[in-house]
Amino acid sequence: MKEPLFLVDSLQYNNWSEDIFRQMREGGVTAVHVTVCYHEDFRETVENIIKWNGYFERFPEMIMPAKNAEDIRVAKRDGRTAIIFGCQNCSPIEDDIGLVEVLHQLGIRFMQLSYNNQSLLATGCYESDDPGITRMGKQVIREMNRVGLVVDMSHSAERSTLEAIELSKRPIAITHANPSTWHPALRNKSEKVLKALAESGGMLGFSLYPHHLKDSSDCTLESFCEMIASTAEFMGVQHLGFGSDLCQDQPDSVVEWMRNGSWTRETDFGEGSKNAAGFPEQPEWFRDNRGFSKILDGLCRVGFSEEEVRRIAGLNWLSFIERSFGEESCH
Repeated sequence: MKEPLFLVDSLQYNNWSEDIFRQMREGGVTAVHVTVCYHEDFRETVENIIKWNGYFERFPEMIMPAKNAEDIRVAKRDGRTAIIFGCQNCSPIEDDIGLVEVLHQLGIRFMQLSYNNQSLLATGCYESDDPGITRMGKQVIREMNRVGLVVDMSHSAERSTLEAIELSKRPIAITHANPSTWHPALRNKSEKVLKALAESGGMLGFSLYPHHLKDSSDCTLESFCEMIASTAEFMGVQHLGFGSDLCQDQPDSVVEWMRNGSWTRETDFGEGSKNAAGFPEQPEWFRDNRGFSKILDGLCRVGFSEEEVRRIAGLNWLSFIERSFGEESCH
């Protein structure tokens, strides 16, 4: 299949470089949601944004910041990749709800209510008990809805995720996860959650991180595409996209930061084998951003029409972004 009109990846956390930006362009990637926070507080998150501003200054021919759907269209027209900021944790707002609007003003457009642990807002998927959305969490969801900051529940536990879907007046996103019926990783989502997500108008980004894949690094392209096809049967094609969770060129020490942050002195290996810390090897058919074309061809082979493939590739995310990144029209 030729390059689609729009190719959007709703989550990457690479060790960013000129080489990766060039691979994005070679792969025809129109927009990428990049992580600017895992465990960082507000000031540390701002430092990460400053670093990205440096990339925009150094590589203006390849990348540009995006705060809305129109910016993504401009990037497509100019042959660049639009960069959308997001947080994988609520730590940047600390305990101050006023920082929600400030994050949006800084260009952040997605924020998870929790990473793997319990947060001030919701429960992470590694916790044994999930009491759901907290009192502060309910207020923050309301404020996120108001300013146009998307609620992301990719790393959250089941009850918290279902409650977020119900509480949010605007559709939420699960930017990077797969159905747990296909592969029962802690991070993958139940059919109950995915049905509720679709019924509310939300979006799912399919993850290509090996711990989220059936057979891990040995997952086949056919298996991955068949999983997307079976998910479309109960969610509908219009709610599906990509969220690769690509962590390209990162040193293994970054996994420890992702899992441990500053909350523990013990090594938390997370979803991988306890004997295999570090980043797992990507499947051979998706090593980097240039692998998307193989997936799009694979979707055609499992029965999707060209128009459906274009929607999954990026048009669904573009439509969701158009509805989600601005302030509410009425309060």
